[in-house]
Amino acid sequence: TMADGRVLYTFGFADVTGRPPAEVTMDSTAAHFPAPTIELSESEDFYLTLTNVGMTMRPDLFDPHTVHFHGKAQAAPVFDGMPEGSFGVNMGSSFTYYYQHPEPGTYMYHCHQEATEHMQMGMLGNLYVRPSQDGQDHEYPAGSGRHYTRFVYNDQDGSTGYDQSVALQLGSMDHVFHELHIGVQPLPFANMRDTYPMINGRGYPDTINPDALPAPAENGGIASQAVTSLVRATQGQRVLLRLSNLNVTNHYTVTALGLPMKVVGRGARQLRGPDGKDLSFDTTSVTLGGGESTEVMIDTAGVAPGTYFLFTTNLNFLSNFDQDYGGMMTEIVIDPA
Repeated sequence: TMADGRVLYTFGFADVTGRPPAEVTMDSTAAHFPAPTIELSESEDFYLTLTNVGMTMRPDLFDPHTVHFHGKAQAAPVFDGMPEGSFGVNMGSSFTYYYQHPEPGTYMYHCHQEATEHMQMGMLGNLYVRPSQDGQDHEYPAGSGRHYTRFVYNDQDGSTGYDQSVALQLGSMDHVFHELHIGVQPLPFANMRDTYPMINGRGYPDTINPDALPAPAENGGIASQAVTSLVRATQGQRVLLRLSNLNVTNHYTVTALGLPMKVVGRGARQLRGPDGKDLSFDTTSVTLGGGESTEVMIDTAGVAPGTYFLFTTNLNFLSNFDQDYGGMMTEIVIDPA
């Protein structure tokens, strides 16, 4: 459901962990948008089984699907989800992907079969990997008395330590494309023009709802938009924003007025030179193209408590189609210490 109430047909991923295989293949479920967030640790191997159950509302389609771990270094072709180098999972079939010790950082995942269509239809989600340094105690800056046990990278000095984190995926949908899709009409790929900008599958003000959005009647009561974009922290904390963009049509620039932004990583790599030089930088805005990720640290020490806005500077994207004062915007709430 878009923030102005328009319901769009999508298809995508849903987490069915723990359900018997027979139940998974025979029982329809709602496609979540964005896909369920995948949070991993650098020290663990990761197995993901994809089962293609088909599309109830489009029984004429027999599309294969894949999972592409976007940005994963040296992924084996068979597990990379690129159909050109491996294969897609056909309807009624399952395949288990295997990833060994993924490196820390902010990634994303999506279907790479007929990628432009399937990503526009909602087959994409947040994915990030915690470093093995997590759990250690580092004081940063040295002598400041500020200690951290959670980090973005294995920095060895605590420079990427944080107190709170949130993954925010930028994206948008072309409602005409979705309506033609459910209407079984030819799809105008070359004319795709996204009309609903979103963060984590929601436009403002739905972005600040901490709960799952109410289920559309078409979903049979199953909620499909479960990921909030509200950011909340206590004054004095360091807040990590894991920003990513999996859009197939647009670049986006976002800013947080009144809050200091420091970029500490890009493309799942810490901004540090081969000689150890710190290459992180302060900024007032961040631009992401399709397939890019950035880690932004916001230090709220000295910041007055209150509500701040994270939003796109592409002002035409601050709308829910023809409804103004919406779109790609959310709130960062700083509570008093």
